[in-house]
Amino acid sequence: MFFALGIALYAVAPTLAHGNGVAPFVIATCIILTMYGGGFATVPAYLADIFGTQFVGAIHGRLLTAWSVAGVIGPVLIGYVREANLALGVPEDRVYDITFYVLAVFLAVGLLCNLAVKPLSPKWFMSDTEVAALQAKAASASGATGSFGIGRGGLSGPAMLAWLAVGLPILWGVWIIVQKAATLFN
Repeated sequence: MFFALGIALYAVAPTLAHGNGVAPFVIATCIILTMYGGGFATVPAYLADIFGTQFVGAIHGRLLTAWSVAGVIGPVLIGYVREANLALGVPEDRVYDITFYVLAVFLAVGLLCNLAVKPLSPKWFMSDTEVAALQAKAASASGATGSFGIGRGGLSGPAMLAWLAVGLPILWGVWIIVQKAATLFN
């Protein structure tokens, strides 16, 4: 459903954008945006259905890594398409039309890839006994059990550097957003 509706909405978006009203384009865009959250909400369960639950965390991590790569490459690609359209003399109000069609094609390729994925044969799943043995082996090998995260050992030097490496760019981004937003109220 995500793919089929997404393909249709991306393909019709340029027509809606140049139509007589803004409302149909905004509605289509809002539906497209809800699909991003819907994808995040359903992917873990989908992966568990396809591959089983034992290693779904690792599989989901790989999927999120691919998703983040697409989150970097996508805007770069859109920028190149925009610049190419401007160089060809496409009017500024139509430079993103091709981008919508490119995104529809990407969704179509994603749909085909998704259709190619089939559930694993039950012969590849671990039995309850095998899972218990693997978990027991992992617990005895590490010697430690439980969850270790924030709060284990206090705030060390490396932890402080990690927080600064993440926190400073976020704070800088928030500052830029506040500055840009402030101009709307002046």
